[in-house]
Amino acid sequence: MITGHVFIATSLDGFIARSDGDIAWLLERDKADEDHGYDAFIADIDIILMGRGTFEKMQDVRPWPYTRPVVVLSSTMAQSDLPDDLVEKVRVANKAPEDAMRMLENAGHRKVYVDGGLLIQSFLRADLIADMVITFVPVLLGEGRRLFGKVSADISLCLEGTQSFPSGLVQCRYRIEA
Repeated sequence: MITGHVFIATSLDGFIARSDGDIAWLLERDKADEDHGYDAFIADIDIILMGRGTFEKMQDVRPWPYTRPVVVLSSTMAQSDLPDDLVEKVRVANKAPEDAMRMLENAGHRKVYVDGGLLIQSFLRADLIADMVITFVPVLLGEGRRLFGKVSADISLCLEGTQSFPSGLVQCRYRIEA
């Protein structure tokens, strides 16, 4: 059975980016020589589903930071919009969350990293996320792009563990309860 998994950082007041999409506040914290568990997380992942906004932030990063295949879910992008050097590493698909997961499952994938605020929100609403690793960065932004959006019903979480880091980051692992 295919499952969706989240690994993301947020400001203490719940924002993943400033209103204009800027994440410099996060990147400057990421320079600390700390292992926040991403390598262990990604080692168990088959494929990455990424929202268009996240892809647009990352598409110019070289070397390309992803070691797994990437599928960008977008209704406004096409495969021809990709930079030439990413054509073999990234695929664009215009699919609803359920259809995307069915497509990936039919291709043999089992563990999917869901990345991007709006994409995570849509996958949570569709009940397609099994667990989330959320790293809280000790900064208050006051406004910006929220990690979580509106839901039609409560989504219960079970805390499976926390870890704090010398830089002040605190990471929580949650399982989504059925």
